Amino acid sequence: MDIKQSKILIIDYGSQYTQLIARRIRELDVYCEIYAWDADSQDIIDFAPTGIVLSGGPESVHLPDAPPLNTDILDLNVPILGICYGMQLLNVHFGGQVEASDFKEFGYAAVELMDQSKLMAQVDDNRIDVWMSHGDQIKQLAPDFKAVAKTGTTEVAAFEYPQKQLFGLQFHPEVEHTEGGRDMLAQFVHTICGCEKQWKTGNIIDTHVDNIRAQVGQDQVLLGLSGGVDSSVVAALLHKAIGDQLVCVFVDTGLLRFKEGDEVMQTMADKMDIRVIRVNAQQQFYSALKGIDDPEQKRRVIGEQFIRIFEQEAKKLDDIKWLAQGTIYPDVIESAGASTGKAHVIKSHHNVGGLPADLALKLIEPLRDLFKDEVRKLGVSLGLPADMVYRHPFPGPGLGVRILGEVKAEYADILARADAIFIEELRRHDLYDKTSQAFAVFLPIKSVGVVGDQRRYEYVIALRAVETIDFMTARWAHLPYEFIDLVSRRIINEIDRVSRVVYDISSKPPATIEWE
Repeated sequence: MDIKQSKILIIDYGSQYTQLIARRIRELDVYCEIYAWDADSQDIIDFAPTGIVLSGGPESVHLPDAPPLNTDILDLNVPILGICYGMQLLNVHFGGQVEASDFKEFGYAAVELMDQSKLMAQVDDNRIDVWMSHGDQIKQLAPDFKAVAKTGTTEVAAFEYPQKQLFGLQFHPEVEHTEGGRDMLAQFVHTICGCEKQWKTGNIIDTHVDNIRAQVGQDQVLLGLSGGVDSSVVAALLHKAIGDQLVCVFVDTGLLRFKEGDEVMQTMADKMDIRVIRVNAQQQFYSALKGIDDPEQKRRVIGEQFIRIFEQEAKKLDDIKWLAQGTIYPDVIESAGASTGKAHVIKSHHNVGGLPADLALKLIEPLRDLFKDEVRKLGVSLGLPADMVYRHPFPGPGLGVRILGEVKAEYADILARADAIFIEELRRHDLYDKTSQAFAVFLPIKSVGVVGDQRRYEYVIALRAVETIDFMTARWAHLPYEFIDLVSRRIINEIDRVSRVVYDISSKPPATIEWE
């Protein structure tokens, strides 16, 4: 089965929701990719999309330097859906007008469905709440276009030109706030474009296993196993495909979660029967980090040490022909050059990026066409524990960037234990999955405390928990006071070197999610 036979191409004009459009379409069991607005026409033709979505964007179509419509896509004779900026582009190209409006719409808006609409055929109500984000609006509709929805301030909130299979929405169907938004996308993808539901977890695994076997043959494959979701899923997928031809190197930096090194070995080596070489390099990392307190320098040192150790272990192995990486699709998109508009550039995964060229290994990236949520589903289907696969994000440099200032073994031990208590209680009180990311931070300052009848002058731990959808913005999690009190008491009582616990109530922006 060709699970990419039915596929949608999203042309990105800079919307903050573009990746969300892609995720929504894949949730409909249809494969899609994202190209920038200035992608080469031949690349688009070669992709052979079944349908095209034009995203929104921050520009105004009536300004001289606005990103234009690639008119070559019209010659493909496939359905096109324009969202926000994409809608306005279609209208202007076919003879309509778009102007800045005195009545801007940002956030919720009530939309009235005016006429029979093919795109919104599955929407039950004539009035729906949607999510708008625009300062321009259509002042004159292009000839032959038909307005099918409006708001109190926008006469054209949606249009259709069924004869040419052109559709436009001023609002964003991909966001949760839009009622019936998923139904509209399903109608476009399945009914209008005729895409089959082929992008399913089982099909993805079978296809990737076949591709890996065909690509690798009888060769040996090397993987840098970090314990994170991406590399763990790559390991499980490769192991299913080629078994003992896979060799994993797990570098224990001493900057992992509490007892994570042992857990990785237990899961991957013992339960999954994957060949894993463990390198205990804690002291090497602590020595390299001595005296360094700048966050960016710490990141560089940690990355360099990992590469150096990984290289040393790789040279001990014979007949390794391939290097596997946990690159996922958002990495590919973000690494694509903005000026070229091509989302095909390989981005080195942070765990093994920068390996010397003299290793002469061919690259294999089995997850490079998957989003994070798809990777997680694959992991569970491949037998990885759900609590490992669905863990909160953890930075590549590990605890090194959650220890403010210089990194020391003592600090890492204190922080790992405090973080473990926090996460344990979040899970116990059914709060872990209700927060998007939660962790502890070590502050290299001392504070006076009293334990029993004794004075304690020890370190401070900060707790951080946030709620977010896209991690671009985040609200501090409003955890119950009783819960925070419990966690604070446990940390202070169980870790002698901590005298005070504080809770971070900063949102993003202005703060970042991580402290460094």
